[in-house]
Amino acid sequence: MVSWVRGHFSDIHGKITIDGDDFTTVEVEATIDATRIDSGLTMRDDHLKNADFLDVKKYPIITFRSTKIEQIGENDYVMFGDLAIRGITKNVRLETRYNGEWQTPWWVEKYGQFVNEGPKRRIGFVARGTINRHDFGVSWQAEMDKGGLVVGNEVHLVIDAEAYIE
Repeated sequence: MVSWVRGHFSDIHGKITIDGDDFTTVEVEATIDATRIDSGLTMRDDHLKNADFLDVKKYPIITFRSTKIEQIGENDYVMFGDLAIRGITKNVRLETRYNGEWQTPWWVEKYGQFVNEGPKRRIGFVARGTINRHDFGVSWQAEMDKGGLVVGNEVHLVIDAEAYIE
């Protein structure tokens, strides 16, 4: 716990269902390929993938499904949802900021060429939350040579997302 270790998952797929402009009715589903974790150091990533942490051989997928959204400001919401890691599902709270929407081109490859089939409505948001890794059975630990622990209990989540609306 001498410094922050940041990482990301490079294979995330999701679906956001929205009915009009009332974001409290939004439904969010996400699937994360846990085998694609990247902290910038291969040896650490391999350790994160083994049974001490994510145990990706047994639990290769992390999932999230929203259960409730409350508006707390003009563009600010609290999203509650079920997060499943290592086969353990817990309800989590994510402070969520709606960043806005815009119309963008939608490029699709057809017959070897890219064709604009847009515009598509896109929305963007960022969500932040904190989980206790022990709640999900991630409890490996080691002591440092001068005292202290190698891994903190809290994991800070930051989700930057952009989605198009069909």
